[in-house]
Amino acid sequence: MTTPTHLFDVLVIGSGAAGMTLALQLTRDYRIAILSKDEPNEGSTYYAQGGVAAVLDEYDSMESHIQDTLIAGAGLCHQEIVKFTVKQSPQIINWLVEKGVNFDKEPGATGNNQFHLTKEGGHSHRRVIHAADATGKEIALTLYDALNENSNISFFKQFVAVDLVNAHNIGHKGNECLGAYVLNLETGKVELFRANYVIIATGGASKVYLYTSNPDTASGDGIAMAWRAGCRVANLEFNQFHPTCLYHPEAKSFLISEALRGEGAKLVLPDRKEFMHRFDARAELAPRDIVARAIDHEMKRLGCDCVYLDISHKPSKFIKDHFPNIYARCFELGIDITTTPIPIVPAAHYTCGGILTDINGKTDVPNLYAIGESSFTGLHGANRMASNSLLECMVFASAAAKHIMMQPKVKSHMPKVPMWDDSQVTNSIEDITISHNWDELRRFMWDYVGIVRTDKRLQRARRRVQLLQQEVSEYYSNYRISSDLLELRNLITVADLIIQSAIRRKESRGLHFTLDHPNLLEGAKDTVLIPPNFG
Repeated sequence: MTTPTHLFDVLVIGSGAAGMTLALQLTRDYRIAILSKDEPNEGSTYYAQGGVAAVLDEYDSMESHIQDTLIAGAGLCHQEIVKFTVKQSPQIINWLVEKGVNFDKEPGATGNNQFHLTKEGGHSHRRVIHAADATGKEIALTLYDALNENSNISFFKQFVAVDLVNAHNIGHKGNECLGAYVLNLETGKVELFRANYVIIATGGASKVYLYTSNPDTASGDGIAMAWRAGCRVANLEFNQFHPTCLYHPEAKSFLISEALRGEGAKLVLPDRKEFMHRFDARAELAPRDIVARAIDHEMKRLGCDCVYLDISHKPSKFIKDHFPNIYARCFELGIDITTTPIPIVPAAHYTCGGILTDINGKTDVPNLYAIGESSFTGLHGANRMASNSLLECMVFASAAAKHIMMQPKVKSHMPKVPMWDDSQVTNSIEDITISHNWDELRRFMWDYVGIVRTDKRLQRARRRVQLLQQEVSEYYSNYRISSDLLELRNLITVADLIIQSAIRRKESRGLHFTLDHPNLLEGAKDTVLIPPNFG
């Protein structure tokens, strides 16, 4: 049977801030396809609450933002990348304002220089520009509207990338990326997307953990596909756990923005005693790794299911004006945050490592770029500072777009790509295998590769993930693929990479904390993994 084939200049896998920014930054003579495995705005960008870190105030400085980022990154940030990113921040904000993003302004302000800025953990100044407590939603919807005005951009909804097509894996010389095989969820058929340039903008892999603040789309697809295609990955042991997710049976890990702590909210125990001052002089505004470990410590010490975040000492109007969505969601669940502390727990939130790229988003594979949370640029080091993530998405999307436009638009030779062959597989009657393995993976990753680690826990996790790899590989070879199977396959791959990376780091640094190696080593080094058969 013939595989449907699509031809584009640029294929963007992922529809968050990174992917949409790149598409909008390219000139309109590029034919662009954007793949979205759910609705276009069902990704981490849409649910981002806090804002975008940028130097916009006369009392702030580029050097201050750079130093704050380097300190939060615990010695592993790449200084030239940090400087490059921070210096682009005003331009990115101006571009978003031009596109129509409606950031909050100070009362009575009319000009673009009168934005309301908030302060979050790790920042020494108020520099987080936001749209109430739904900044990601405002950015995502604005960029999506702008994309719909461009006739050169085509959205493909309910399309899940299966694997990248690269020359090495189809018997050709070299290893250039030629496109991707993609599952059309509506038809159940795999289609071929050919493109001169392919961009991975699929987000992170926090769904590998049992508890996560991320939407269901965060299954590490791009990282796993890039690894199979021959890309190195780096620093995947650094998984950021957001300290404050709503603890409620109906909340589905609803995030409570760090901006609450920036505006004075206090972390308290069940008896309402504050505790963060015992762990760090910065208390609630310490970097996320410190706050998450402190909460984890107190919950284990007391045997309690959660701790609490209390902003009820602030005026009711202030809370409702600044955090309308958090107030409304909590109120729906019977929690009035103007009078009552919010029950919270840490949850997996951000993948600091990823596909190794250069300053233009280029990976090891020719014609393949990675941007946003799926990439490793060197910006975040061992711990991402709050609100640097959306900034990174858009800075490196812009850099990648500029680099693509400097390359030949049309390739002189496009090797023939074989059609997708599913003639030897059958429909599965054993889907219980997927759901069981899915649950097992996320539970042992949470228990053994979570906020606090040990050598023994990591080795246990490695043995279990190797068994799952064997089972899923056999399943993948014999049955027709589905979205759940693809996500499970990718999560197992990324889980193994996370575990391998964690085993290699014999120290505690930033987000990687191990009881067996509690001290810092001299000389910070990235953990770089090289795919077999590509080294």
